[in-house]
Amino acid sequence: MQFIKPDININFIGKRKIAFTLSLAMILISIGSLLMNKGPRYGIDFAGGTLVQVKFDAPVTIDNIKAGLAAMDMAASAVQQFGQVHDNEFLIRTDATPSATEGLSEKVERHLNEATHVPVEVRRVEMVGPQVGQDLREKALFAMFYSLLFITVYISGRFELKWAKSGIVAGAIMGAVYLLSLFHVSVPFLMLAALVVSLVIFWFFELKYAMGAIVALIHDVTITVGIFSIFGKEFTLPIVAALLTIIGYSLNDTIIVFDRIRENLRKHHKEPMSTILNKSINETLSRTILTSGTTLIVVASLFVLGGGIIHDFSFALLIGIMVGTYSSIYVASPILLAWQARRK
Repeated sequence: MQFIKPDININFIGKRKIAFTLSLAMILISIGSLLMNKGPRYGIDFAGGTLVQVKFDAPVTIDNIKAGLAAMDMAASAVQQFGQVHDNEFLIRTDATPSATEGLSEKVERHLNEATHVPVEVRRVEMVGPQVGQDLREKALFAMFYSLLFITVYISGRFELKWAKSGIVAGAIMGAVYLLSLFHVSVPFLMLAALVVSLVIFWFFELKYAMGAIVALIHDVTITVGIFSIFGKEFTLPIVAALLTIIGYSLNDTIIVFDRIRENLRKHHKEPMSTILNKSINETLSRTILTSGTTLIVVASLFVLGGGIIHDFSFALLIGIMVGTYSSIYVASPILLAWQARRK
């Protein structure tokens, strides 16, 4: 199915400076929000503590719920609406550790009944110790970093036939990360330093396709996490799964464009690089719009109709797919043009 004319010629590359400015602005806003909020707003999975989901038979106010919690020495707990307003469901978050929450479900039901005079049901209780939360946070960072690293090996081998070189580079970076982790270096700082060093190495060894793909993926993940920070949404294990899904989706879109660029470089090697890039993006535009459009319809349906449990997960996918489609066109491909200018 192709609803875009085969001879369409939109000047995407000509707009690259505007796109770079927009991307830089979004990244700076994302980083600024993360710095102001001292990182993402970690959920129970990463921060540790206890989460209680309750459902009332009739509307109640958050103040009444907090009054009931204060009666059981949980006044510092955070309470927020969950799902639709008419569902009368709330999430209660507390720093209480699992060892201090014996019989918590029964206590919550009794005190909330007394404070609100409305029948209440405890629907779920999740408890995570602080050490477990820290371990999960570190493992999530390692998962995203290594996924990006292995992607570079595939991209370099697939498009530049540099399997050995990219494998050696990846192995060296992994070894360095492992050695530094033995000295108890902060994991976020370690991952940031490793990414910067990786980009420098890719530049030095001329792994241009890998660098284009990785910069686009870092762009996508940074903006998605930044938007979560701006909207005050929690960063949990399902969100890590969503980010890994975004990485895979964006990479797939980028590979399609790169594959067409490689074909056109062979066919039209005498034409300017900017012309070849524009031609390749336009030739894959129909496929990009169809794939992204149908995926967005499904994710938007999950976001609107999926309920509170997967609301944040589908929101991350919604943002990530839009940003990932944009980066495949305006971030990954123009880097190849910048590379050619650097070689000249």
